[in-house]
Amino acid sequence: MTPDLLAPLDLAFWNIESADHPMHLGALGVFSAHSPTAGAHAADLLAARAAAVPGLRMRIRDVWRPLDLRRPLAQGLRPPLGFGGAAREPDPGFDPLHHVRLHAPARDFHAAAGLLMQRPLQRNRPPWEAHVLPGEDGVSFAVLFKFHHALADGLRALTLAAAVLDPMDLPAVRPRPAAPARGPLPDVRKLPEALRGALSDVGRALDIGASVARTSLATRSTPALTAEPTGTRRTAGAVVDIDDVHLVRKAVGGTVNDVLIAVVAGALRRWLDERGEGTEGIAPRALIPVSRRRPRSAHPQGNRLSGYLMELPVGDPDPLRRLGAVRAAMDRNKDAGPNRGAGAVALLADHVPALGHRLGGPLVAQAARLWFDILVTSVPLPGIGLKLGGHPLTEVYPFAPLARGQSLAVAISTYRGQVHYGLVADAKAVPDLRRLARAVTEEVETLITVCGP
Repeated sequence: MTPDLLAPLDLAFWNIESADHPMHLGALGVFSAHSPTAGAHAADLLAARAAAVPGLRMRIRDVWRPLDLRRPLAQGLRPPLGFGGAAREPDPGFDPLHHVRLHAPARDFHAAAGLLMQRPLQRNRPPWEAHVLPGEDGVSFAVLFKFHHALADGLRALTLAAAVLDPMDLPAVRPRPAAPARGPLPDVRKLPEALRGALSDVGRALDIGASVARTSLATRSTPALTAEPTGTRRTAGAVVDIDDVHLVRKAVGGTVNDVLIAVVAGALRRWLDERGEGTEGIAPRALIPVSRRRPRSAHPQGNRLSGYLMELPVGDPDPLRRLGAVRAAMDRNKDAGPNRGAGAVALLADHVPALGHRLGGPLVAQAARLWFDILVTSVPLPGIGLKLGGHPLTEVYPFAPLARGQSLAVAISTYRGQVHYGLVADAKAVPDLRRLARAVTEEVETLITVCGP
């Protein structure tokens, strides 16, 4: 099988990782159990099924290739991978038992998940793990899935995880179309169009760079979100009823996502005030990732991400004004589109040659704190109920990677009528993460109260 070269953004994720800042995403699923041995049975099932999933057998290997001069000029500012690239390829020594691990019974699933999230994945093996945590109560167990961001984004990770759960029907993915044959030189008939595309790319790159510079100067964040990193991790979760979110949305307008982001802003305000840090004038920059993947994409494994950047109105004491500010900011971002502005900085990965990602990875990782203060992302989940070994999935908390220089990331999923907030933080910088999780549910209750019946 021909190795599958990493897309530029995947390559960036692979190279900005360090031992203290692993670039894996995760999800903690809680299942109801029919017996105390359900967790052990689940681990056996996961290991047996993983062996049959091609995507879970893929490792990432460094490759050193000459530049491909046959690429059309239309892609001229999106350099070929060249030297310093990486590729996915089947691992000839793949053993699922290295990736599926059964742990001792846990009293607190989130406490166990935090310790596991801080451990980097092994880079010489397929970069994913599944940790099975039997519950001490004997009536539940949890599974923590970890996938490196270079192997899978949120949607791809969901597909891979679903493949080892009980059989279910997922939308088929269209096969990758065969590349058209081409000669060693670009087609001169396409040069005018290629030149226009190249100039457009230059303009977009300059626009994104200028927007990043502007946003780095004019906002005030809080040390609680940008403390010096320690490499430790802590997780927590909050659950709210989707009907309550719709109640607020119908009362004030906007989208469900507007409400969910405003809840994060209000929860941060509560949490910071209780810490005694004060919130006057605080407006941390939130990065809201936006998927550019088309449905039934021909390239299902590559990251296709842009993003919106916005200031969270933490300093505003009025919950409805906070929601209005979030809605207005999201409307402005949508009007501009995901291809321009500071939030689209991930698109610049396409303009960097592979060797640049390898050599510049540490520098890019350091720059994240200059770009945004907190990540707030939504992860799609299927509407149908999921099971493992016949045991129903009752809760699922997504976890986003934590960038260098940032103390907190928030991921949100809706599953079976409930919204799950998954919080991951630097354990030493944010020892009171559970208090922030409680503030999420309190903020929803406040919004319901102020919106009225």
